[in-house]
Amino acid sequence: MSLPSIAIIGRPNVGKSTLVNRLCQSNMAIVYDTPGVTRDRSYQVAEWGGREFQVIDTGGLVFDDDSEFLPDIRTQTLLALEESSLALFIVDGVQGLTDGDLSIAKWLRGGKHKTIIVVNKCESPILGASMASEFWKLGLGEPYPVSAIHGSGTGDLLDLVLNELPEKNILDEKDNICVSIIGRPNVGKSSLLNAMSGNQRAIVSEISGTTTDSIDSIIEEGDNIWKIVDTAGIRRKKNVKYGPEFFGINRSFKSIDRSDICLLVLDAVDGVTEQDQRLAGRIEEQGRACLIVVNKWDLISKDSSTIYDVEKEFRSKLYFLHWSKMIFISALTGKRVKDLFGLALSAVDQHRRRVTTSVVNEVIKEAISWKNPPTKRSGKQGRIYYGTQVRNKPPTFTLFVNDPKLFGSTYRRYIEKQFRINLGFEGTPIILIWRGKQQRTLDREITKKGISLIDGTL
Repeated sequence: MSLPSIAIIGRPNVGKSTLVNRLCQSNMAIVYDTPGVTRDRSYQVAEWGGREFQVIDTGGLVFDDDSEFLPDIRTQTLLALEESSLALFIVDGVQGLTDGDLSIAKWLRGGKHKTIIVVNKCESPILGASMASEFWKLGLGEPYPVSAIHGSGTGDLLDLVLNELPEKNILDEKDNICVSIIGRPNVGKSSLLNAMSGNQRAIVSEISGTTTDSIDSIIEEGDNIWKIVDTAGIRRKKNVKYGPEFFGINRSFKSIDRSDICLLVLDAVDGVTEQDQRLAGRIEEQGRACLIVVNKWDLISKDSSTIYDVEKEFRSKLYFLHWSKMIFISALTGKRVKDLFGLALSAVDQHRRRVTTSVVNEVIKEAISWKNPPTKRSGKQGRIYYGTQVRNKPPTFTLFVNDPKLFGSTYRRYIEKQFRINLGFEGTPIILIWRGKQQRTLDREITKKGISLIDGTL
């Protein structure tokens, strides 16, 4: 079911993430001239010669230092190798052979991993072979010169990679459910990813900012394939300096946009903060389905009413996500973590759902029978002629009325509430577009002039 994988390994700052972006034709991996930016292993899909495979980016390997995060990075690299069919050992052609390269080569020779030596930063095709020749000393076969930044040599490298990879079934990306884990630093996002995947997928630390990039994981659960994205903790903008954290947070925001559903992770001990409210607002603005996940529930002293009191307090601060379900979990102990898949699947189904025009109009008719549209002092009353669903993800409905100005916010909320009562849509925002007679006349005039109402093109 899964794609064959290759692991990208090497010392810090030899250009591993740059090569990953080149092979995958993307800019998903953060590239920054500072060691330790990549810590967890992250996944991207590459395509070459009509075949797809998975590329696993890893952190910089250092064996003679056990300081902050380095032992965890070694663990993540080993896990990447274990699930890969091939390793690309990246070295720096400009810097030449180093003791660090020799240590990694010795480590690789002790295992059974098929390895290709890739000599990066060989921008000159003429000098590349000469620069690469030094790395024969590693004892891992022929070194291949490439330039990740310019792309030279990468086509030949990809041909070689395909020859070494086994044939496997290709994952159909359209059948994936993309889930982004969103939240402030240190609310337990990486712990949640590990609990959902059932292995040490991401480095967990009490140090704020441990996760610096968005990390994609593919998990098969039930009949579905889930792409789980662990994102960097999002702090207030004024506290973020330009650098890896800045890029990581931008990746987090992009992860929201490409997701089917967001898991908004809150800290049960800290409660709902102002930053949590901002993130919730961002999810709603982007029109994503959402599940509110209250983590660290194991740290709370509880009685029979605690869960109800806490949910009431949290929902009062996240009132604009009233449509989202809330679940209380412990990523550390695994309590209720497996329930997330069922709740997320239900919300995604609602997010993708379409309703026939006849059903929409039955709901509108019943809503009007219970509460008539408001009447202005002039005696003019609002009228809803009919409604229809115009798209999904999120579900969006256009209501055709005599004049949108006659419908205040109170009545609009009433109609939305009736839609939810009668049609469901729990776990997803819905959008109601109120279109008046004048706007419909303008639409017809625009259409006559040959302008598409869908994309605005001539």
